[in-house]
Amino acid sequence: MTTRDALDAYLKTLLEVERFKDYGPNGLQVEGKPEIRKIVSGVTASLALIEAAVAAGADAIVVHHGLFWRGQDGRVTGWMKKRLSALLAAEVNLFAYHLPLDAHPALGNNAQLGSRLKFNIEGRFGDQDLGFIGSSPQPMTPAALAAMLQFRLGRAPTLAEGDGRQIKRVAWCTGGAQGYFEAAIAAGADAFLTGEISEPQAHYARETGVAFYACGHHATERYGAQAVAAHLAERFELEHEFIDIDNPA
Repeated sequence: MTTRDALDAYLKTLLEVERFKDYGPNGLQVEGKPEIRKIVSGVTASLALIEAAVAAGADAIVVHHGLFWRGQDGRVTGWMKKRLSALLAAEVNLFAYHLPLDAHPALGNNAQLGSRLKFNIEGRFGDQDLGFIGSSPQPMTPAALAAMLQFRLGRAPTLAEGDGRQIKRVAWCTGGAQGYFEAAIAAGADAFLTGEISEPQAHYARETGVAFYACGHHATERYGAQAVAAHLAERFELEHEFIDIDNPA
Protein backbone atom coordinates (compact mmCIF):
# COMPACT_ATOMS: atom_id res chain seq x y z
CA MET A 1 0.00 0.00 0.00
CA THR A 2 1.00 3.62 -0.57
CA THR A 3 -0.63 7.02 -0.50
CA ARG A 4 -1.86 9.17 -3.33
CA ASP A 5 0.53 11.97 -2.40
CA ALA A 6 3.54 9.64 -2.21
CA LEU A 7 2.74 8.22 -5.63
CA ASP A 8 2.26 11.70 -7.10
CA ALA A 9 5.61 12.90 -5.72
CA TYR A 10 7.48 9.79 -6.86
CA LEU A 11 6.10 9.94 -10.40
CA LYS A 12 6.91 13.64 -10.66
CA THR A 13 10.57 12.84 -10.02
CA LEU A 14 10.71 9.56 -11.94
CA LEU A 15 9.28 11.07 -15.13
CA GLU A 16 10.96 14.48 -14.76
CA VAL A 17 7.62 16.16 -15.27
CA GLU A 18 8.85 19.73 -14.92
CA ARG A 19 11.33 19.30 -17.80
CA PHE A 20 8.64 19.22 -20.48
CA LYS A 21 6.54 21.80 -22.30
CA ASP A 22 3.34 19.87 -22.88
CA TYR A 23 -0.22 20.12 -24.17
CA GLY A 24 -1.88 19.56 -20.81
CA PRO A 25 -1.22 18.93 -17.12
CA ASN A 26 0.98 15.98 -16.14
CA GLY A 27 0.45 14.26 -12.81
CA LEU A 28 -2.63 13.84 -10.66
CA GLN A 29 -5.58 15.03 -12.75
CA VAL A 30 -8.46 13.76 -10.62
CA GLU A 31 -8.14 13.29 -6.86
CA GLY A 32 -9.59 10.15 -5.35
CA LYS A 33 -9.08 8.13 -2.17
CA PRO A 34 -5.89 8.85 -0.18
CA GLU A 35 -4.69 5.24 0.08
CA ILE A 36 -3.77 3.14 -2.93
CA ARG A 37 -3.57 -0.63 -3.02
CA LYS A 38 -4.33 -1.39 -6.68
CA ILE A 39 -3.49 0.50 -9.85
CA VAL A 40 -4.84 -0.04 -13.34
CA SER A 41 -2.85 1.18 -16.33
CA GLY A 42 -4.12 1.98 -19.79
CA VAL A 43 -3.48 4.23 -22.77
CA THR A 44 -6.36 6.70 -22.59
CA ALA A 45 -8.70 7.82 -19.80
CA SER A 46 -11.77 6.83 -21.79
CA LEU A 47 -15.07 5.99 -20.14
CA ALA A 48 -14.54 2.33 -21.08
CA LEU A 49 -11.19 2.23 -19.27
CA ILE A 50 -12.52 4.07 -16.23
CA GLU A 51 -15.50 1.72 -15.90
CA ALA A 52 -13.26 -1.35 -16.35
CA ALA A 53 -10.84 -0.02 -13.72
CA VAL A 54 -13.65 0.61 -11.25
CA ALA A 55 -14.97 -2.92 -11.85
CA ALA A 56 -11.46 -4.27 -11.25
CA GLY A 57 -11.27 -2.54 -7.87
CA ALA A 58 -8.65 0.06 -8.79
CA ASP A 59 -7.75 2.88 -6.42
CA ALA A 60 -5.77 4.68 -9.14
CA ILE A 61 -5.46 4.71 -12.91
CA VAL A 62 -2.22 5.57 -14.74
CA VAL A 63 -2.61 6.64 -18.38
CA HIS A 64 -0.77 8.36 -21.20
CA HIS A 65 -3.75 10.38 -22.46
CA GLY A 66 -5.56 12.14 -19.63
CA LEU A 67 -8.71 14.23 -19.55
CA PHE A 68 -7.46 17.79 -19.90
CA TRP A 69 -5.80 19.34 -22.95
CA ARG A 70 -4.87 22.81 -24.10
CA GLY A 71 -7.69 24.38 -26.10
CA GLN A 72 -10.61 22.72 -24.32
CA ASP A 73 -13.45 25.08 -23.39
CA GLY A 74 -13.57 23.81 -19.79
CA ARG A 75 -17.25 22.85 -19.60
CA VAL A 76 -18.11 19.63 -17.75
CA THR A 77 -20.78 18.31 -20.10
CA GLY A 78 -21.30 15.26 -22.31
CA TRP A 79 -18.38 12.84 -22.41
CA MET A 80 -16.37 14.85 -19.86
CA LYS A 81 -19.21 14.73 -17.33
CA LYS A 82 -19.55 10.96 -17.80
CA ARG A 83 -15.84 10.30 -17.27
CA LEU A 84 -15.50 12.62 -14.28
CA SER A 85 -18.70 11.29 -12.69
CA ALA A 86 -17.43 7.71 -12.92
CA LEU A 87 -14.07 8.64 -11.37
CA LEU A 88 -15.49 10.79 -8.58
CA ALA A 89 -18.27 8.37 -7.66
CA ALA A 90 -15.72 5.58 -7.12
CA GLU A 91 -13.05 7.90 -5.65
CA VAL A 92 -10.49 6.62 -8.15
CA ASN A 93 -7.36 8.72 -8.66
CA LEU A 94 -6.36 9.54 -12.22
CA PHE A 95 -2.67 10.07 -13.03
CA ALA A 96 -1.80 11.11 -16.59
CA TYR A 97 1.61 11.63 -18.20
CA HIS A 98 1.92 12.69 -21.80
CA LEU A 99 5.36 13.76 -23.10
CA PRO A 100 7.15 12.66 -19.90
CA LEU A 101 5.86 9.14 -20.54
CA ASP A 102 7.03 9.22 -24.16
CA ALA A 103 10.53 10.29 -23.18
CA HIS A 104 11.58 8.17 -20.18
CA PRO A 105 14.78 6.33 -21.20
CA ALA A 106 13.70 2.93 -19.84
CA LEU A 107 9.98 2.92 -19.01
CA GLY A 108 8.64 5.34 -21.62
CA ASN A 109 6.64 4.60 -24.75
CA ASN A 110 9.62 5.04 -27.09
CA ALA A 111 12.02 2.97 -25.00
CA GLN A 112 9.45 0.22 -24.54
CA LEU A 113 8.53 0.17 -28.23
CA GLY A 114 12.21 -0.06 -29.17
CA SER A 115 12.64 -2.96 -26.76
CA ARG A 116 9.59 -4.76 -28.13
CA LEU A 117 10.91 -4.37 -31.68
CA LYS A 118 14.43 -5.41 -30.56
CA PHE A 119 16.04 -2.21 -31.83
CA ASN A 120 19.38 -1.11 -30.40
CA ILE A 121 18.87 2.39 -28.97
CA GLU A 122 21.81 4.63 -29.89
CA GLY A 123 20.59 8.20 -29.44
CA ARG A 124 17.80 10.76 -29.36
CA PHE A 125 16.61 13.44 -31.80
CA GLY A 126 13.91 16.01 -32.35
CA ASP A 127 12.15 18.57 -30.18
CA GLN A 128 12.64 17.87 -26.45
CA ASP A 129 14.66 14.77 -27.40
CA LEU A 130 11.46 12.76 -27.75
CA GLY A 131 12.57 10.77 -30.81
CA PHE A 132 14.76 7.67 -30.50
CA ILE A 133 17.21 6.39 -33.11
CA GLY A 134 19.17 3.17 -33.39
CA SER A 135 19.73 0.08 -35.46
CA SER A 136 17.77 -3.03 -36.31
CA PRO A 137 19.33 -6.40 -35.40
CA GLN A 138 19.95 -7.04 -39.09
CA PRO A 139 19.33 -5.14 -42.35
CA MET A 140 15.78 -5.57 -43.64
CA THR A 141 13.85 -4.66 -46.76
CA PRO A 142 10.95 -2.22 -46.22
CA ALA A 143 8.51 -5.10 -46.71
CA ALA A 144 10.31 -7.29 -44.16
CA LEU A 145 10.22 -4.52 -41.58
CA ALA A 146 6.50 -4.01 -42.27
CA ALA A 147 5.89 -7.73 -41.67
CA MET A 148 7.88 -7.63 -38.42
CA LEU A 149 5.90 -4.60 -37.23
CA GLN A 150 2.63 -6.35 -37.99
CA PHE A 151 3.76 -9.42 -36.07
CA ARG A 152 5.02 -7.48 -33.03
CA LEU A 153 2.24 -4.88 -32.80
CA GLY A 154 -0.74 -6.89 -34.04
CA ARG A 155 -1.69 -4.63 -36.92
CA ALA A 156 -0.42 -3.90 -40.42
CA PRO A 157 1.35 -0.54 -40.74
CA THR A 158 0.72 2.00 -43.46
CA LEU A 159 3.97 2.10 -45.45
CA ALA A 160 5.39 4.84 -47.65
CA GLU A 161 8.31 2.77 -48.95
CA GLY A 162 10.85 5.38 -49.99
CA ASP A 163 13.44 4.14 -52.48
CA GLY A 164 13.41 0.51 -51.28
CA ARG A 165 16.85 0.65 -49.64
CA GLN A 166 17.90 -1.89 -47.03
CA ILE A 167 16.91 -0.60 -43.61
CA LYS A 168 19.71 -0.55 -41.05
CA ARG A 169 19.27 2.68 -39.10
CA VAL A 170 15.79 3.23 -37.67
CA ALA A 171 14.22 6.25 -35.97
CA TRP A 172 10.94 6.17 -34.09
CA CYS A 173 8.61 8.30 -31.99
CA THR A 174 5.28 6.91 -30.81
CA GLY A 175 1.81 8.38 -31.27
CA GLY A 176 1.11 11.38 -33.48
CA ALA A 177 4.74 12.23 -34.25
CA GLN A 178 4.59 12.35 -38.04
CA GLY A 179 6.02 15.87 -37.77
CA TYR A 180 9.32 14.33 -36.60
CA PHE A 181 9.93 12.69 -39.98
CA GLU A 182 12.15 15.48 -41.31
CA ALA A 183 14.28 15.42 -38.15
CA ALA A 184 14.60 11.62 -38.50
CA ILE A 185 15.75 12.05 -42.10
CA ALA A 186 18.31 14.65 -40.99
CA ALA A 187 19.53 12.25 -38.29
CA GLY A 188 20.43 9.66 -40.94
CA ALA A 189 17.58 7.17 -40.58
CA ASP A 190 16.72 4.69 -43.33
CA ALA A 191 13.20 4.39 -41.90
CA PHE A 192 10.97 6.26 -39.47
CA LEU A 193 8.23 4.67 -37.35
CA THR A 194 5.39 6.51 -35.64
CA GLY A 195 1.67 6.10 -35.03
CA GLU A 196 0.08 8.26 -37.72
CA ILE A 197 0.68 9.62 -41.20
CA SER A 198 -0.42 12.94 -42.71
CA GLU A 199 -0.43 14.01 -46.34
CA PRO A 200 3.15 15.42 -46.56
CA GLN A 201 4.99 12.34 -45.27
CA ALA A 202 4.33 10.18 -48.34
CA HIS A 203 5.93 12.84 -50.54
CA TYR A 204 8.94 13.18 -48.21
CA ALA A 205 9.44 9.40 -48.33
CA ARG A 206 9.38 9.36 -52.15
CA GLU A 207 11.66 12.37 -52.48
CA THR A 208 14.26 11.42 -49.85
CA GLY A 209 14.15 7.63 -50.13
CA VAL A 210 13.51 7.16 -46.39
CA ALA A 211 10.69 4.75 -45.57
CA PHE A 212 7.82 5.94 -43.35
CA TYR A 213 5.70 3.56 -41.26
CA ALA A 214 2.45 4.59 -39.57
CA CYS A 215 1.92 1.78 -37.06
CA GLY A 216 -1.11 3.10 -35.16
CA HIS A 217 -1.27 5.75 -32.43
CA HIS A 218 -2.74 3.34 -29.90
CA ALA A 219 -0.67 0.37 -31.06
CA THR A 220 2.62 2.21 -30.51
CA GLU A 221 1.62 3.62 -27.11
CA ARG A 222 0.38 0.53 -25.27
CA TYR A 223 3.63 -0.09 -23.44
CA GLY A 224 4.76 2.95 -21.45
CA ALA A 225 1.89 3.28 -18.99
CA GLN A 226 1.95 -0.41 -18.16
CA ALA A 227 5.73 -0.39 -17.71
CA VAL A 228 5.53 2.57 -15.32
CA ALA A 229 2.64 1.00 -13.40
CA ALA A 230 4.47 -2.33 -13.15
CA HIS A 231 7.46 -0.45 -11.75
CA LEU A 232 5.22 1.27 -9.19
CA ALA A 233 3.62 -2.03 -8.23
CA GLU A 234 7.02 -3.56 -7.51
CA ARG A 235 8.37 -0.56 -5.63
CA PHE A 236 5.30 0.11 -3.47
CA GLU A 237 3.99 -3.48 -3.22
CA LEU A 238 0.79 -2.72 -5.12
CA GLU A 239 -1.50 -4.84 -7.23
CA HIS A 240 -1.38 -3.88 -10.91
CA GLU A 241 -3.53 -4.71 -13.92
CA PHE A 242 -3.12 -3.41 -17.47
CA ILE A 243 -6.42 -3.00 -19.32
CA ASP A 244 -6.18 -2.52 -23.07
CA ILE A 245 -9.18 -0.73 -24.59
CA ASP A 246 -8.56 -1.30 -28.28
CA ASN A 247 -8.59 1.66 -30.64
CA PRO A 248 -8.32 1.45 -34.45
CA ALA A 249 -6.57 4.85 -34.65
